[in-house]
Amino acid sequence: MEMKDLKFVKESDFYDVYESENMTVNIYRDEKYKEKCLYAALTHARVETSLHNTTLKVPILHEVSLIDDKWAIMMDKISGKTMGDLIDENPDKAEIYIAKLVDIQCEIHTQYVPLLSKLKDKLARQIKALDQIDEIKKYELLTRLDSMPKHIKLCHNNFDPDCVFLGDEGTYVLKWGSARQGNASADVAKTYLLMSLKRPQYADLYLDKYCQKVGTSKQYIQQWLPIVAAAQLERGIESQKDFLMRWLDVVDYS
Repeated sequence: MEMKDLKFVKESDFYDVYESENMTVNIYRDEKYKEKCLYAALTHARVETSLHNTTLKVPILHEVSLIDDKWAIMMDKISGKTMGDLIDENPDKAEIYIAKLVDIQCEIHTQYVPLLSKLKDKLARQIKALDQIDEIKKYELLTRLDSMPKHIKLCHNNFDPDCVFLGDEGTYVLKWGSARQGNASADVAKTYLLMSLKRPQYADLYLDKYCQKVGTSKQYIQQWLPIVAAAQLERGIESQKDFLMRWLDVVDYS
């Protein structure tokens, strides 16, 4: 496959998304992202081949290759609208869609993918790599992270309404490159963070729905917020920096 055969769709943090007639192709913009590309493909493949006793679907990964000297991942194209599209187009039905989003995330958390690396290890690496905060703040964040319970549930770690396609062929969940095994509440805190960035008017509704469904306290999930905010800060997205820095206070939320 060549670049001329592809149609540009959108830009992501590290790669650009293209489509052909029946494939989606994520093309990483810089050769230094080779490791990111290969690890994302491996992670996706481990999730794709490990799901069981669930109606959730994952696009089939077909190929990792070089396209115009750039690393690329090719997988099935999933047609239709994302849950994010549906929420934006039908705000009067947002509560219904967000309840469905919570159901899907809880279904993900029932899965176990033992070959995935640990979410706590990834969060610790991201915090240690930060140059925007001092060593005292890093120590406080890492101490809090170390004190949090260790679980081994499947965590998408990038889950929001834009990852979910609801269609005639079933419910598809995309963007598995950051998935890890860990504590479901950390995954929920990350989703709350992403909702606060993209659709802030629905973030608290999402958190309320999740806590009501599983019986987890808001305060417990909120303890993860400075940790996941620091990890997101490490991605270096300048437009998010000020927002994330305000979340790094490690005092307990009320």
